[in-house]
Amino acid sequence: MTRTDEPILVLGATGYVGGRLVPLLLERGWRVRAVGRSDRKIAARSWGSHPNLEIVAADALDTAALTTAMQGCRIAFYLIHSIRPGEEDFATLDRRIAYSTVRAARQAGVEWIIHFTGLGNPAHLSAQLRARYEVGEILGLGGAGVTQLRASLVLGAGGASFEMIRAFCGYLRVMFAPRWMDARCQPIAITNVIQYLAGCLDHPETTGEVYEIGGPDVLTWRELFRLFAEEAGLPRRLVLVVPLRIHRISIWWMNLVTPVSVALIRPLVERMRNEVLCHDNRIREIMPQYLLTCREALVAALQEVYRQQVVSSCYDAGSTQLPGWADGSTQSETPVYRDIFSINLAGSPELAWDVVKRIGGDNGWYFGTFLWQLRGLVDELLGGPGLSRGRRHVDTISLGDHLDFWRVVGVEEPHSLLLKAEMLAPGEAYLEFRIEARPDGSTDLRMIPSFLPRGLWGKLYWSLIAPSHVLLFRSMLQQMARAAKVRIISGPSRIAAR
Repeated sequence: MTRTDEPILVLGATGYVGGRLVPLLLERGWRVRAVGRSDRKIAARSWGSHPNLEIVAADALDTAALTTAMQGCRIAFYLIHSIRPGEEDFATLDRRIAYSTVRAARQAGVEWIIHFTGLGNPAHLSAQLRARYEVGEILGLGGAGVTQLRASLVLGAGGASFEMIRAFCGYLRVMFAPRWMDARCQPIAITNVIQYLAGCLDHPETTGEVYEIGGPDVLTWRELFRLFAEEAGLPRRLVLVVPLRIHRISIWWMNLVTPVSVALIRPLVERMRNEVLCHDNRIREIMPQYLLTCREALVAALQEVYRQQVVSSCYDAGSTQLPGWADGSTQSETPVYRDIFSINLAGSPELAWDVVKRIGGDNGWYFGTFLWQLRGLVDELLGGPGLSRGRRHVDTISLGDHLDFWRVVGVEEPHSLLLKAEMLAPGEAYLEFRIEARPDGSTDLRMIPSFLPRGLWGKLYWSLIAPSHVLLFRSMLQQMARAAKVRIISGPSRIAAR
């Protein structure tokens, strides 16, 4: 197969691995068809306008749409993991997506599926991780050849393991850890992972095989933490191992002190509890490459972070699709609650946008830092993302970006920014910043929170938080005007509420 033949299909193109694999395939001259639930989210990536890229919107659970997306492709990368916000039964969802993919692949004539997943001992794994092993078996039921690559731990900026280590070492001088801190693992750099995945295309003999991929180092988690502290220039961390199997407490504690969600922490802890090493190194002979040491992988990841050039992140998973009530295309049967706060500024829309696009992350929310932090803490205690995810870049914002406990679902520079809440709440919440130029040369900056409640608890939730909007959002608009260094003509005021 040559680079100019039919496109290579990538399912999970905006995920952590897919977001790095697609640009590598394009760089190597392959035509790529990237499939995701939102074509706008794919197009917003730095490689989204590449001439060899086709973008197709399809939900993996919609077999008909997926079949259409696969037409004309013989080879597909399967990089999907069910970590949708709000989802509880990940194991069942993983199987449903795999069966849908099998049916679509069979109808579309896909001949080869390359699957990447985690490495572990199925006898000691949770239902979620066992399901990921089953996915590889399910994918082969349709007649296509399946190549499986399994890694114990992936190290790279934005990856769940790296972000957990970075948060632990950054926040805590003394760490209490369960016994898995001394379990051995064999990390592999994300750079090496995508090299192996892309390399499969040049080695059809890998079809039907299962390979274990790992780096050159075997070390304990305690040693990995020490390496990170050294390379990050941090004082050495004291790790105190508690001689107990505190599995659930470990998950809760890690969710509380790191930005990584429970959905990602749970399978990570499951693998950390047991020694996970590669016992099959055949792939090194088939696709020889320089394997980064753990220290080199950590240095490369830290450089991405310092330069604010994190290519993809474990936080990228999240829908940018808007329900009908939010985009105005349909009327909701349940009443939608909405507030509108406005301020009129003696400046251009670009000046106001320059402040809006920097909101969140290290820049904060301009007012009520304690209140935002308190809401984030409550969210983390309940298993949500909290504020600790931050944002990808300090001064640029794109569709699909994570922004603290929000997801960017709409960007129209310099006129609007729409955020969807991924915090735990009894309903769907959005926050819109709208910038409009007036004929007299001034600019209106508006903040519009909206909420679709779920049942009585949702209505009670809105009634409890709505009064705080007057203080919080009016004060935020004042501080944003000051940050923009423009004169306030009128406001801020609450001009509508429901």
